Amino acid sequence: MQIRDTIIIALRAIRANRSRAFLTMLGIIIGVGAVVLMTSIGRSMEGVILGQISALGPKTIALWPGNKGPEGGGGGLNADLKALTFSDVDALKKLSTITNIAPMIFVTGDIGFGRETSDSRIIGVSPENYQNQKVDIASGRFHDETDETEARAVAVLGPDTATDLFGNQDPLGKRIDLGGRKYTVIGVLTAVGSQFFQNMDKRVIIPLSTAKIVTQHSYVDMVTAQATGDLEDAVVDIQTLLRRRHSITLPSNGGTDNDDFLVRTAAQAQEILSAVSVGLTLFITMIAAVSLVVGGIGIMNIMLVAVTERTREIGLRKALGAQPKDIMMQFLVEAVVLTVIGGIVGTAIGIGLDYLIVAVAKRFLADYAFILNFGAMIIALATAAATGLVFGIYPARKAAELNPIEALRYE
Repeated sequence: MQIRDTIIIALRAIRANRSRAFLTMLGIIIGVGAVVLMTSIGRSMEGVILGQISALGPKTIALWPGNKGPEGGGGGLNADLKALTFSDVDALKKLSTITNIAPMIFVTGDIGFGRETSDSRIIGVSPENYQNQKVDIASGRFHDETDETEARAVAVLGPDTATDLFGNQDPLGKRIDLGGRKYTVIGVLTAVGSQFFQNMDKRVIIPLSTAKIVTQHSYVDMVTAQATGDLEDAVVDIQTLLRRRHSITLPSNGGTDNDDFLVRTAAQAQEILSAVSVGLTLFITMIAAVSLVVGGIGIMNIMLVAVTERTREIGLRKALGAQPKDIMMQFLVEAVVLTVIGGIVGTAIGIGLDYLIVAVAKRFLADYAFILNFGAMIIALATAAATGLVFGIYPARKAAELNPIEALRYE
């Protein structure tokens, strides 16, 4: 029997019992759909996070006060948010392994222009910060060393902040209210979207010296820097310097639990992302494996039912000269066709759901993109076909082994 005729017979058998065939394919549809959807979401999120990491630059180092230590002796959650001082920053500037040291202060206060307001974050930074992050100016200029030295009341706005306050008007040269003080807008940043799930387009940047006067802070909320050479050497130098200045003794296990600061790099973030991706892949594989096994059992069950229902048909085919291998091939092809159709339907559903998720996610993550993992799709379809082949063998052999005389007598 030609394979083409066998496939035609299998499709006719499926059309004759559409509802049963759909229920049989449901496990395959869910398994393949889950693989397509989850791997696509994983790829999209990976793209978002990698884009955010790359925005920091490959040699950028970020430093924060506070550290999550062990419960008890290590002090639990060390929430000393005043741990990093400006004297620490001055000491860091003497290290030869880092450059562009840029301290940052978060300023609280209302933001307004006339009757318009914005809930953006106010940040005081030094001009070096612009070199540590991939940020461009859309109009106007960044604040410079002169603004910093003279502690001028100038502000650079994120594009969303500019829209909140001025709509379609040109904000350059206008004076806005920040915490009860007037600041002149000198620049508007280009849109960069979200970074680490924070909208970087809703911010107001003022000179660090001005922020120090407003807040009267002797400490910093964050520091960014660039490694001049090896990234790991720079991190070790920062840790060694701050531990010596803060009189920190390392615990016996050699960990960082006693530190009152955190040092992070883009490379470390990528390592964390890789570990998350591996865990996600294993989780998806488990879901798919369970769904495909369930689907395979359903296919084997329905094929056994089909063998019983079509016993007289099998006997008649054998009486007309069909060989056992022809009968076996017929039922194997039917099982594979069921799983392949289920796999195609599951793929279509997975793509459709992914498209809807992207449409929603783009409202919150502007750089979230529609990315399909074609490799995973092909593997999922191949696995679905293999499932039909494996779970169809037993019913097919049972059909092939039927005695034609007994089969013709079957009622």
